[in-house]
Amino acid sequence: MKRTLIIGASANPSRYSFLAARKLNALGHPVILLGRRKGVVADQEIITEPVIFEDIDTVTLYINPTIQPSYYDYIISLNPKRVIFNPGTENPEFENILVNINIVPVEACTLVMLSTGQY
Repeated sequence: MKRTLIIGASANPSRYSFLAARKLNALGHPVILLGRRKGVVADQEIITEPVIFEDIDTVTLYINPTIQPSYYDYIISLNPKRVIFNPGTENPEFENILVNINIVPVEACTLVMLSTGQY
């Protein structure tokens, strides 16, 4: 199972980050949720401040590229194997930084990856 950090987590059921958190949880992937507002998704609390975690396999982004720079150092410090840029979060600048430090950037939809067994 791939321990996953969702950045841009939301307790709003109409948000893709909410759906991804539930799907990851249902498939047995441990999930950490980081968002702007506190809440609960799939019995998991949303934290509102970045915390260093061990053994993060995947970071999946649901935040606008214009606010991503404030997360660069944090994400890099977690040393994930990959960072998923969901539709609308694509960021060539950050993707190039990740490639240069051997973290794989993936432009894809987490929900589609989970549904098709590509996660």
